[in-house]
Amino acid sequence: MSKKDQLFELVRANPYISQQELATQLQLSRSAVAGYVANLTKDGRILGRAYVLPDLSPVVCIGGANIDRKLRSKAPLQLGTSNPVYQEESYGGVARNIAENLARLGASTRLLCAVGDDAAGQSLLAQADSIGIDVGASLQVAGALSGTYTALLNDAGELVLAMAHMELCETITSEFLVSRQQQRANAIMTVADLNLPLESIQLLLDEAKHSLIPLVIVAVSQPKMARLPEHLAGLRLLILNQAELEQRHGNSFANHEEIIAAGRHLQSQGVQDVIVTLGEGGVLFSHSQGSDDWIVLPAAPVHPDEIVDVTGAGDAFVAGVCWSLSEAPTDLKLACQRGQILAALTLKTASTVAQSLHPSLFTEESLCTSI
Repeated sequence: MSKKDQLFELVRANPYISQQELATQLQLSRSAVAGYVANLTKDGRILGRAYVLPDLSPVVCIGGANIDRKLRSKAPLQLGTSNPVYQEESYGGVARNIAENLARLGASTRLLCAVGDDAAGQSLLAQADSIGIDVGASLQVAGALSGTYTALLNDAGELVLAMAHMELCETITSEFLVSRQQQRANAIMTVADLNLPLESIQLLLDEAKHSLIPLVIVAVSQPKMARLPEHLAGLRLLILNQAELEQRHGNSFANHEEIIAAGRHLQSQGVQDVIVTLGEGGVLFSHSQGSDDWIVLPAAPVHPDEIVDVTGAGDAFVAGVCWSLSEAPTDLKLACQRGQILAALTLKTASTVAQSLHPSLFTEESLCTSI
């Protein structure tokens, strides 16, 4: 293999490798490496700065990454007193969870997040890198503590209370995103969670109006619905649950018709499609391709005795939807079905991301037998 081809393979393995690292590994001078890079760029095999390869086309996930702490009661919870619990720690954060699900499904995945320069932050980035998530464009904030999410679950594994320390997401500013434009430019899809500041969400929407890269926004909580701009032109898909939609709309809903009316109002504000998750009630979603009808899709069957932990199921659903849309961009029903399969698998495991995921999960046969 020629030095030029060896260099290309090193760049393929690590698009953020420095020219000095290339020179050291290939035993070349920096000037020789620069010459090879220039020739590969001229040939169209790489796309200039940051060595962005044209065939990577990653799903770019932007938002929260943190340490999850899950405390599950050993018996029915009693308020105002000490409750014996089981404790687990794992890697979490909405954008990070989505990215891990996608990576385990075999998708090229890039994560833009903010972590501290503490041991937790280094561990978060190292774990993501170890499963194939590109974290080279993420931000490490000097002197800062990485984010945490602490969930209190009852003895049935249901979420009772969650406390999120996600202040580092405020550093993912519009200026930071502009500085990472090169790493975002070749995405097949951008997925952003509402841990981001309002100004950053607005920048992504403004970019999406003039881009062929579909933008998906994922709600993370009722309070953070305030970070969703009023006008949503450019947004391909908004994914949120009923409570988050009620927060946006300003009142509660008594039936599907009221949920659909609120969803259609979001569409009038510019978003192409909306998915509203209803827990055990399944999902409601719009179907913009040739129809303004909304579809109700029942939840994938999971027996209560099979539910181990609900944490991460919503993020798994989003990942399944996004994976499917990257393969079949107009089939939102299929995307929701695949999302439900991932959510059901996650409910049955103690892990925030099911470790059993693999690239061939969504073959035609496995899809038909899992729904």
